[in-house]
Amino acid sequence: MDERDWLAERFQQHRPRLRAVAYRMLGSTGEADDAVQEAWIRLSRVNTGEIDNLEAWLVTVVPAERLAYVLHDMFSVPFDEIGAILDRSPEAARQLASRGRRRIRGANTTPDADAAAQQDVVEAFLAAARHGDFDALVAMLDPDIVRREDTGTGTIVELRGAENVARKAKAFAQLGLVVQPALVNGAAGWVALLDGRVHAIVALTVQKGRIATMDVLLDPARLAGLAAPQAARGHTTTTASSLPARCS
Repeated sequence: MDERDWLAERFQQHRPRLRAVAYRMLGSTGEADDAVQEAWIRLSRVNTGEIDNLEAWLVTVVPAERLAYVLHDMFSVPFDEIGAILDRSPEAARQLASRGRRRIRGANTTPDADAAAQQDVVEAFLAAARHGDFDALVAMLDPDIVRREDTGTGTIVELRGAENVARKAKAFAQLGLVVQPALVNGAAGWVALLDGRVHAIVALTVQKGRIATMDVLLDPARLAGLAAPQAARGHTTTTASSLPARCS
């Protein structure tokens, strides 16, 4: 095993905690995954021999945007001090705070509260995917949708735009998966089975009746320990109540 493979393995061991920390800070699974991915990019560029405690270093790196914003805008900490805390230059700290400010103030990331309405969106999207109805798929997606795919390699593959995500959904529908709606970390989504085993878990953010974000977990190691729901076998859909209330 070379040094990069060893580093990737160590990073994967810490990924669940990093994602949990980022999610608590950012309140969005998509932004949490972005923060974790940024931590991996930074880690791959530094001299790891200078890091005494890898886990502590990673946790410090993960909520950087929000932390810079909070320290500056709420506690009036100068950017040179914020940069020292985050191991960034003052200008980089300023940019982090600016990005955090835009994310927090500029975007409406509040999902639709009506659970039944979210369920209707999920079922309509899955039906369109099964029938290969491209136009119907696009109609269910926010034009600026972001789809993030985690295959367990340490890299999150991101796809943007309703048409691109719709094409990906059509391709997945051709795999012969058995799909059923589910609650994933309290969010609307679904579980996809292949040959009776969990093949993918998808969590969504539904805003104004359309899917705004789609987080797809395909990491075999993380999916291996999840049991396929008995009610799902032989059916394309089932009620979310037959699934675990939380998948992580």
